Amino acid sequence: MKTYDAHSAEAQLKELPGWAFRDSGIEKTYLFENFIDAFGFMAKAAIYAEKANHHPEWSNVYNKVHVRLSTHDAGGLTDYDFQLAQQLEKCL
Repeated sequence: MKTYDAHSAEAQLKELPGWAFRDSGIEKTYLFENFIDAFGFMAKAAIYAEKANHHPEWSNVYNKVHVRLSTHDAGGLTDYDFQLAQQLEKCL
C-alpha cells in the first residue's frame, strides 16, 4: 500500500481545506456552534467510517472535534485516509 509523505500529500491536501499533514497522517479541527452539532457530525462520520472499515482517531471537547487520519496497517498516510477525509467534509 502506497504511503504519502508531506511533499507527496500536497496535491491531495489542496482539495481538503483545513487539513494538514502531521506525523505521517492528516489532521483537522472542526468547530461547531455547540456540543449537539459537534456530536451530530461525529455520528454521521462514524457511519461512513464503519462502512469503509477505516476509523479516525478523534476527540471532542464541547464544540470542537479534532480528527487525525492515518492507516496504521500501512504505517502512514494512504489513499484510504484521503477518501475518509473527503467523506467527513460531506458530513458538515
